[in-house]
Formats: sequence, C-alpha cells, structure tokens
Amino acid sequence: MKIAAAQLTCVPADVTANVAAAVGLAADAREQGAELVVFPELALTGYELHALARDPGLWLADADDPRLDPLRSAGVATAVNVALRTDGPLPAIATLVHDADGAHLTTYAKQHLYGHEQGAFAAGTADGRFTLGDVRFCLGVCYDNHFPDLAARGAADGCRVHLASSLYGTGDGVRERADIYPGIARDHGLYVVLANHVGPAGPWTGCGGAAIWAPDGTPMVEADDRTPSVVTASVGT
Repeated sequence: MKIAAAQLTCVPADVTANVAAAVGLAADAREQGAELVVFPELALTGYELHALARDPGLWLADADDPRLDPLRSAGVATAVNVALRTDGPLPAIATLVHDADGAHLTTYAKQHLYGHEQGAFAAGTADGRFTLGDVRFCLGVCYDNHFPDLAARGAADGCRVHLASSLYGTGDGVRERADIYPGIARDHGLYVVLANHVGPAGPWTGCGGAAIWAPDGTPMVEADDRTPSVVTASVGT
C-alpha cells in the first residue's frame, strides 16, 4: 500500500480555505498512487488556540460534519486532525479517518496534551486503530509520540503503520522530529508516517519535513522545509 504524508501552510482559523488546500494535496497524493493521505495537527484551522477558544464555530461537530465533504469526496482515504466537539465544554484535538468512499473508519483524540493545550482541550482516553486493505494502523498526535507506550501498544495489537499528525517548528522542533520518529520505527518495528506544518503555524514556524520511515528507522521519503506538498512511499504488510 502506498501512503502519503502531507505538509501544508494553514490559513489561520479558516476551515473552508484549509479544506480546499487539503483537497488539493489529497489530489496530488491520489495522482501519485497513494491510498491514504495523512495531514498535520489541527490542519483545518491551523494551530490557532486563541481563535479556537473564542469561536466554537471552528470546531467540527463530528465525523460527518459537512465541511469535510470535499475532502471525503477526494477519492483517497484521509486522516485529518481537527478541533472536534465533545460532550463537554472543551473540544478534542482529534484525527478523523475516512476511507476513499468517505465512510468513517475511526476517530482518535489526542491523549497527551502539551502545555498550553491543557485547559483548552479535552484529553482523549482511548487508543486509535483502523484497518485499510490488509494493513492495520495506529494513531498519535504530536506530543503523544513522546510517550513510547502509545506506539508499543499499537505494535502489540498487530499494527504495522503508525500515523502521526503533528506540529514541529524550527529550532528545537527540528531536533525532536529527527530523534523521535525514527526511534518509534526502530523500537517498535513500525512504519512511521509524519505529517507536519510548513511555514507560519500559530506561535511557531512549522519546519516541514513530512516523512515516512521504514521499521528499521531508515527514512524512505522526506519533504523539504519550505513547500506545501505530499511525499509518498509504499508500506508492507
């Protein structure tokens, strides 16, 4: 199966514009033969925590929110991370996975909230899994991936690919990205797919470098640090 890791520069707090950008990247992924494309953390709003706190209209209602329809109709499976309404007063940072026909496969809410995200979002309480074709996947969102037990549980549950929707910035983020994700691959025998922001991203500047690593930690493909794009690689079963 061929998978695409996307990196994009979000329009702050503009769901419509970011959906359109994601649809364009999904089309690129499909043209390159990908069956699944993974997007960065809070891809439909940008990492705009103040705007998300002020305007609950930026939160998606559920996996069938009509604002997702263009992406669900892109002809490729998608894993897109959003601010998602919960039963409580705070949204979750959640990855919604749909297949190429637009059917909902799973929702995973970020369990490990980073610093200022605490108090602004509700933490998830369950791991995320889904199967596409013959491949089983596990999910993590940015800071989640700093906790090795998350990917370890996925590997123990028969997953072959770990999907990470993230935001890593220039500076320390470059080092963290380079250390953490190959390590997940090596330590747990997983393919690892990282989607990241590139360019302005809330208080940071996304460092790009969307990538896919083989289970031995070897990089299979890697994007640059400048351009919204997708990179693709085939993962084994």
